[in-house]
Amino acid sequence: MLMRKSRVLRQMRAGKVATSIKLNLADPRAAEIAAMCGFDCIWIDLEHVPNAMSSVEDTVRAAKIYDVDVLTRVSKGCYSDIVRPLEADSTGVMVPHLMSYEEAKQIVYYTKFHPIGRRPIDGGNADGKYCLVNVEDYIRDANAERFTVVQIEDPEPVPELEEICALPGIDMIFFGPADFSQGIGSPTAPHPEIDRVRRLVAATARKHGKFAGTVGGPGNFDELVAMGYTFINTGADVVALTNYFQDIARKVSGRNIADVK
Repeated sequence: MLMRKSRVLRQMRAGKVATSIKLNLADPRAAEIAAMCGFDCIWIDLEHVPNAMSSVEDTVRAAKIYDVDVLTRVSKGCYSDIVRPLEADSTGVMVPHLMSYEEAKQIVYYTKFHPIGRRPIDGGNADGKYCLVNVEDYIRDANAERFTVVQIEDPEPVPELEEICALPGIDMIFFGPADFSQGIGSPTAPHPEIDRVRRLVAATARKHGKFAGTVGGPGNFDELVAMGYTFINTGADVVALTNYFQDIARKVSGRNIADVK
């Protein structure tokens, strides 16, 4: 028995763009709806969102029904905070606010098995199919079919971007423009440095054979692909729901009976 293969990696390795949708809500039915709609990946969040590991497991189960990957953005804590989502069979983990090349090396050490890193071996959880995957196959497939993502969302790691992108074991470099704008002191206004680094991340990742990811949408999707991005998160559940709810509320709330003809 083998591990489930990554849909995201399959898409990108074939020269296609992988699409993602971010879910803040923990209900696995939201994940199932998103998976049915055709996205390649569901991005869930343990950095900002007060969800539990049990919600990661439920989301993964819902997504796998439709062969959809789950990318978990982890909280920055001990190594267990990084590897637990992998044990729950999250297809990828994303570490926010990478600050240095040295930190990137530590992330590889935690998330990849020998000979790339020193991730502790268990195999008795969902990713190893509860010991049904042979240990040699488990180590090989986990390194090949699970992806490690680091976020460039601060100016500090940019001088070491070449070294970070060249590091074996880092599979994707993900540019986060919102926090980067804060880091350069321009959180509410466009700044040319944001576009420069957005382009630099994509070009440098591709130069070293790595995938580049970022956030976008239908309006700038083609532009981001032209820059070299092959993983694009295209929206979020909370945005969809608030837009839908506000639209209805504007049309029906606060009306007087006398106004209805």
